[in-house]
Amino acid sequence: MNTIHKLMLLTLLSSPLLPAVSAEDGSDRPGVAMAAAAVKFRSLVSNDLKKKLSYDFDDPERVNWHFIPRERNGVGLWDLEGESRTAADDLVKSGLSAAGYLKTLQIRSLEEVLYLFEGGEEEVRRNRRHTHKYYITLFGEPAEKGTWGWRFEGHHLSLNFVIKDGVIVSSTPEMLGTNPALIDAGPGRSLRVLGRREDLAREILMTCDDKQKKAMWISPDAPDEMRGPGEAQPVVGEAVGLAYGQMSPDQQKLFRELIGEYVKGMPAQVVRDRMQAIEKGGMDSIRMGWWGDAEPNKRHHYVIQGSTFVIEYNNTQNSANHVHSIWRNLAGDFALPAGK
Repeated sequence: MNTIHKLMLLTLLSSPLLPAVSAEDGSDRPGVAMAAAAVKFRSLVSNDLKKKLSYDFDDPERVNWHFIPRERNGVGLWDLEGESRTAADDLVKSGLSAAGYLKTLQIRSLEEVLYLFEGGEEEVRRNRRHTHKYYITLFGEPAEKGTWGWRFEGHHLSLNFVIKDGVIVSSTPEMLGTNPALIDAGPGRSLRVLGRREDLAREILMTCDDKQKKAMWISPDAPDEMRGPGEAQPVVGEAVGLAYGQMSPDQQKLFRELIGEYVKGMPAQVVRDRMQAIEKGGMDSIRMGWWGDAEPNKRHHYVIQGSTFVIEYNNTQNSANHVHSIWRNLAGDFALPAGK
């Protein structure tokens, strides 16, 4: 995350008044850099791979997303080497902050852990679990003018972008997951890639008084999964839980930090646009609900829902050591109207 990105994130999360931000480094129009990176990447892959890489913008494949280990359309990182592989990495970097790109590397690295943990034939395991089994797909014609999109996806990662005239107009669904959620190799050698998303939410719950806890803790039973995986649009109901306006100042600070954990992986323009939409919709009415156990390493789930967005977090599989988390746009993912 560059200095401008850090300063903007801190400003947006700490102030109720959002400034109009125009970054001098051009990060407020990251779609321009994305287009250049996509064009370069496409120019460096073989003709056979070009056929797999590109779809029309309106092709149904654009909304064919998921985060499970499955066969995917596009060009896999494991099909690339040399300059084309470097160009693929540069395209992925163009859609993320430095912190966000690091998260993707950490999530991908966990595939090697699963390869070692899981049984079965070695060839089957190697094909199913691989740090390079992640795919880039282009939709439409990447350019500074016009509308196009792209996706980077594999197990526990789905990043989806639509760009219009150099500006990102959609960055959802944005899904990150981890399995294992915790790797404990002894003192000073543990890894929790998405740990702050759990810890901050639990701290809000544990600092609730009885009245607040009654509003926030929806059920002692956690659902097995987030709502709407693979669906083109968010699956939501009425927002439930404790409202931001009902939180103490300390809880509100934790809540803003939690929102920050979800947005800081995105380019500066996306951070600004999401936070401005949240402020415009009203912070006080955003609700946070908790399902499941309050203790670590037990099944739990939470939802944060405002007028413009919904966050879902689920940690129930593999003895609550397997996280799914997502940010979705209630106005519509994929730059499509809600319900389309």
